[in-house]
Amino acid sequence: MATRKALLTCLGLPLFLFPGAQAQDHAPPGCSPDLDPLYYNLCDRSGAWGIILEAVAVAGIVTTFVLTIILVASLPFVQDTKKRSLLGTQVFFLLGTLGLFCLVFACVVKPNFSTCASRQFLFGVLFAICFSCLVAHVFALNFLARKNHGPRGWVIFTMALLLTLVEVIINMEWLIITLVRGGGETGALGNGSAGWAAVSTCTIANMDFVMALIYVMLLLLGAFMGAWPALCGRFKRWRKHGVFVLLTTATSIAIWVVWIVMYTYGNKQHHSPAWDDPTLAIALGANAWAFVLFYVIPEISQVTKPSPEQSYQGDMYPTRGVGYETILKEQKGQSMFVENKAFSMDEPASAKRPVSPYSGYNGQLLTSVYQPTEMALMHKGPSEGAYDVILPRATANSQVMGSANSTLRAEDMYVARSHQAATPLKDGKNSQAQSPQNKTRW
Repeated sequence: MATRKALLTCLGLPLFLFPGAQAQDHAPPGCSPDLDPLYYNLCDRSGAWGIILEAVAVAGIVTTFVLTIILVASLPFVQDTKKRSLLGTQVFFLLGTLGLFCLVFACVVKPNFSTCASRQFLFGVLFAICFSCLVAHVFALNFLARKNHGPRGWVIFTMALLLTLVEVIINMEWLIITLVRGGGETGALGNGSAGWAAVSTCTIANMDFVMALIYVMLLLLGAFMGAWPALCGRFKRWRKHGVFVLLTTATSIAIWVVWIVMYTYGNKQHHSPAWDDPTLAIALGANAWAFVLFYVIPEISQVTKPSPEQSYQGDMYPTRGVGYETILKEQKGQSMFVENKAFSMDEPASAKRPVSPYSGYNGQLLTSVYQPTEMALMHKGPSEGAYDVILPRATANSQVMGSANSTLRAEDMYVARSHQAATPLKDGKNSQAQSPQNKTRW
C-alpha cells in the first residue's frame, strides 16, 4: 500500500505544481476580464502549466516547420537514391509531429464540444501518422540492412498511409457511436438538444479514451520490435538509422506508460479530474519533442551524406580542378621537358631514329680501322706486301659494315681501284719468284 502511494506521488508531482489547473470563475491574473473563460489557461500567471505548455508548443511548431523546409529543400542534394525514397515518409512524419504540437492548445483550452471532439479524434490519428511512418521506415530498413536494396518510395509512403487510415476509421466509428449513445441517454433524461453533444463528448471515461488507442499502441510496439532486426544486418551503415528509430520508440513507450497510468489511475486516486487536461497536454508536448530530437534531426543530418559506393568512386576518379596552381605545374613540366630535350641532342641516338646513309661522316678518323688517304699513299710509296694488308676491304670488318658512322669515301674507292689494276703485274712476278717454294710446300 505504501509503495502504491509513493508511485502515485512521483507520477503526480508535476501536476501538483500546477495550481491553475483548478476551475476558475473569475478572471485570473494576467487575463483580461473580457476574455472568454474558455481561454483562461493560456494567460493565467497563477498557474504556470498553461503558459509553459503554450511556449513549448509554439517552439515545437516553429522548429518542426523549419525542419520540414530544410528536408524538402535538401531533396536536390540527396546523392543516395535509397535515402531519397524515404523523404516522402519523413515529410509525412513531420506533418504528424506538427499536428501534435498544435493539439497541445486543444488540451490547454478548457473543454467544450470542439476541443473534446478534436482530442478524441486527432489524438489517436496524429500519433498513428507518426508511428505508421516509423513502422514503414523500419520495414524498409530491414531490407536495406540485409540486401542494401529496399522497396521504392511510393511503396513505403503507401504503407504508412494505409496504416494511418485504419486508425482514422476506428476513431470515426468510435466517435459516432459515442455521440449516438450520449444523445440517447441525454434524450431519455429530458435535456435539451443544445447541450447533449457537449456533454456526450466531454464526459467520456478516461478508460474508454485509452482503450480507443489500442491500435496506436500496437503500431508503437511494432516499430520498437521491428527496429531490433535492422541492427543485425550485413550492411552496417544502416544500423544508425535503426538506432534512431529504436531510441525514439523507447522514449515514446516510457512517455505513454507514465501518462496512461496518471490518466486512468493516478488522477482518480487523488480525486483531481481537472488534472486530466494537463496530463494529455504534457504527453503530447513531450512525445512530439522526442520525435524531433531523437528522430527528425538525426535523420536530416544523415540525408545528404553520400553512400560508401559513391565515396569510393569519388576517390577513385577525382575531378581535376583548373586553377592557378595547376597551370603553374603544367608550365613547369613543359619547361623541364624542353630543357631535357635540348641536352639530349648531344647524345647518340642512332638506334632510336632512322639513319641516312650519308650521315656517317663527322670529320673524325676512326680509331678502330685505318683508312689511308690518296696523299698518304703517294708519299709512302708502293708497299711490298699485298694491298689487302694496307687497306682492308669494307666487307672484311663487320664492325665497319654494322656501324652507321663508317661509310667509305669516294676517293678511297678510287685509290683502291687504281691499285687493283696495278697489282696483277706485281702479283705475276711474286708468283714466279715464290713458285719453287709453293711447289715444295705442297
